[in-house]
Amino acid sequence: MTIHTKPSTPPTSADVARLAGVSRATVSFVLNDTPGGRVSEQTRRKVRAAAEELGYVPHAAARSLRAGRSAIVLLVGHSWPIGPLFSSFYRELQQALQRHGYTGVLYGRSPGTGGDPARAWAELRPAAVLCIEPVLTPSGVETLHRAGTRAVVTLGIPPVAGAHTLVLDQSEVGAAAGAHLVATGRRRIGVVVPTDPGLDAFSSLRLAGVRAAASGGSDVADAGGAVHVEPLPLDYTEQAAAELADRCRALALDAVFAYNDEYAMLVQRALQDAGLAVPEQVAVVGADDLMLARLLRPRLTTVHLTLPDGDELAALVDRLVTEPDQVPTTQNLLGVRMVVRESA
Repeated sequence: MTIHTKPSTPPTSADVARLAGVSRATVSFVLNDTPGGRVSEQTRRKVRAAAEELGYVPHAAARSLRAGRSAIVLLVGHSWPIGPLFSSFYRELQQALQRHGYTGVLYGRSPGTGGDPARAWAELRPAAVLCIEPVLTPSGVETLHRAGTRAVVTLGIPPVAGAHTLVLDQSEVGAAAGAHLVATGRRRIGVVVPTDPGLDAFSSLRLAGVRAAASGGSDVADAGGAVHVEPLPLDYTEQAAAELADRCRALALDAVFAYNDEYAMLVQRALQDAGLAVPEQVAVVGADDLMLARLLRPRLTTVHLTLPDGDELAALVDRLVTEPDQVPTTQNLLGVRMVVRESA
């Protein structure tokens, strides 16, 4: 037998104040952790005990109205990059935002919003928006500002008028890998391009970086002649990797930049299963410098990425929210360096 309970009217701060024998101002002071003032520890315990007994939690929307702004920071994108490196970055950022009094919310592209997804974001009245996908337009920035969003920041995409830009230039990742392969004598380089559409904004720029390194003029000529770059679309499956290994053999590729370490591990195993020696016949380079890259045999050569520090980024968001009239700026925050191991 299923028992259905009727939703009850949620308790209010006035209920907590009556039960604890204090004023509503004291309840707000204690439960919102407002700095300053004088409330004894005994009173704090009474208020918290009353709130727990009643099941009371502060009303975020009401708190936003009192403060004149929301505490939500939207981290928006159609498909966030998956992997340990970026997962760690976003977890660190969300924790840092919490320390500044904000709630970070991952938010995908909304269906049915036409060409202006910023309208859907604005409906939530966020204090700030961090956008990783190149769908934000100057009119979208204006829509957000008119709805009360104080800070609009683009992360890793081309600058957008009215927004602060934090550049994570993915072409530098491909350029570092390509330059290393060219310098070590590789002349037929395959570049893995994941078929996951959510990674397009990253993979296309990494491919462009390899191509730029391969056409590096006199430097390439001095290193031994023209370099061919072959895009290699790849599903993240063992079957697709096995087919890619066969294609590497057919195209006589002598190196593969595999987009990141996870794809590199998949490709390296497939090449070895196909009887292609790494690095003697085909060199393999990844990116992200994951711990697992060091556990492969041969150990994986990779591009180490330095992402923005979560605390610094959260502090920037807080500064832009509290001082919304700052002139938009552009900062390059991605650092890259080669970590050379046995695979290339």
